[in-house]
Amino acid sequence: MPTAVIGVRNIVAESGVERRLTAILYADVAGYSRLTGDDEEATHQTLRRYLDSISEAVRNGGGRVVHYAGDAVLAEFSSVVSALTSAVAIQADLSLRNQDLAPERRVEFRIGLNLGEVIVDQGDIYGDGVNVAARLEALAEPGGICLSGEVHRQVEGKVDLGFDNLGPKQVKNIAKPVQVFRVRPASSAATPPAGRSWWRWAAAAVVVLAVAGAAALYLGQTPLDSEPPPPATSAGENPLAGPSLAVLPFSDASAEAGQEYFAEGIAEDLITDLSKVPGLFVIARNTTFAYQGRKVTAQQVAADLGVRYVLEGNVRRAGKQVRINVQLADTASGGLLWAERYDGAMTNVFALQDEIGRKIVAALKVKLPGRQQALQRRGETQSPEAYDAFLRGWGHYRRGGGVELAKALPFLQRAIALDAKFGRAHAALAAVYWQGRGQGLAAALEIEPSELDRRAERHLEQARKQPTALAHQVASRLLSARGEHTLAITEAETAIQLDPADPAGFRALNAARRAAGQTAAESFR
Repeated sequence: MPTAVIGVRNIVAESGVERRLTAILYADVAGYSRLTGDDEEATHQTLRRYLDSISEAVRNGGGRVVHYAGDAVLAEFSSVVSALTSAVAIQADLSLRNQDLAPERRVEFRIGLNLGEVIVDQGDIYGDGVNVAARLEALAEPGGICLSGEVHRQVEGKVDLGFDNLGPKQVKNIAKPVQVFRVRPASSAATPPAGRSWWRWAAAAVVVLAVAGAAALYLGQTPLDSEPPPPATSAGENPLAGPSLAVLPFSDASAEAGQEYFAEGIAEDLITDLSKVPGLFVIARNTTFAYQGRKVTAQQVAADLGVRYVLEGNVRRAGKQVRINVQLADTASGGLLWAERYDGAMTNVFALQDEIGRKIVAALKVKLPGRQQALQRRGETQSPEAYDAFLRGWGHYRRGGGVELAKALPFLQRAIALDAKFGRAHAALAAVYWQGRGQGLAAALEIEPSELDRRAERHLEQARKQPTALAHQVASRLLSARGEHTLAITEAETAIQLDPADPAGFRALNAARRAAGQTAAESFR
């Protein structure tokens, strides 16, 4: 088999034209016109961050960005394996970043890879080799990678990835059909579904980078977010050793409009609580909430995410009463393992949540540790009104962007006005002020940017009195910004211990380690 490292050979013909054999990466945004038509400024800001991330991955992989063309990137590598590992790392990073955006605002790139001869002129490259890479990009799914037969021959057996042979394709302006292969995120996984899971790309990136010895290029950084390994759940547990569960977003069945935030919050808190149970593997919220608004079966979710059990539910609020319907499906048998309806006053919402959690744990035959009778919670409130205000604010925070951050503030401020010791609400306020530094929040509030930092520090100090995973995530970011890297790493590690199903903890850890100069390979030792 030919070597995967290209012997770089520059040939200058008598005409003075320089040619060389190179691995070519071409990336372009899927549906860019629609995105800009919906919100041009927000799309431009997201695209700029994503292009910076792609450039960094290319450089770290030993490649060179040749040029940008609007929303497209052309890069070249002297190693085919490096080109592929960079492409996988790029898709892992961008898929993860997209989890923090509303589905309609996500910016997804297609990537094409080719190995071919190019013409070199003043630093740019031209020729059929480039054209084929661009045609392969157009054949890829959004968030996917397609490569030519020659690239496949070079990397086969050298990376732990699966490939789908799509056969020969006739593409525009290329005389002969091009043999096309599609990359699967993991060699053991089926072709990724339309709602691709960030963790499968992340898992592939970790494995591929380890095999290729290029781990330092793995994933970039966003405010409060950067990169996880595959979704961890119960700390220290082998996810294959116990039951595996996906909690889908609960639907809102209330007669009154605008109650979705409450149903989402109930499901999200269940994920957080259940992820702390040893021996129970729970898929992260960012992954399962990608199914929001989609009609899917429990079997489809199980196949997509590699789990056996799927929890679904709905929430109905009427005045001061709440009803929660839940059902737990065993997709191996095709039947319901457990289903129940819970009715109660809003003042008893916490007791309802605890009861649901206990019943799920019992149905899955998982034991709570020691004498623990209820699921563990930290930094919470006993005030239903404060909890409701928090969930309203958290819903806005989750959507991201300066406008939504500004909308989150009054609800979070009301939450701590109702309960001054509500640690998670203080942590959320610290996150809003910290993240708002790059989102125009200071201008919206008509204050100096430095005041945002002071407010973030003030609320973080209060959050530490009732510590939560979110508080440690924000603390990690603030410490990194001050150059206190060792403490920043410790804070991120503590966040993961407190909430192992929240990928934001892993992102904070990677960001802290990157700031400290550690490579991604060191991050996973």
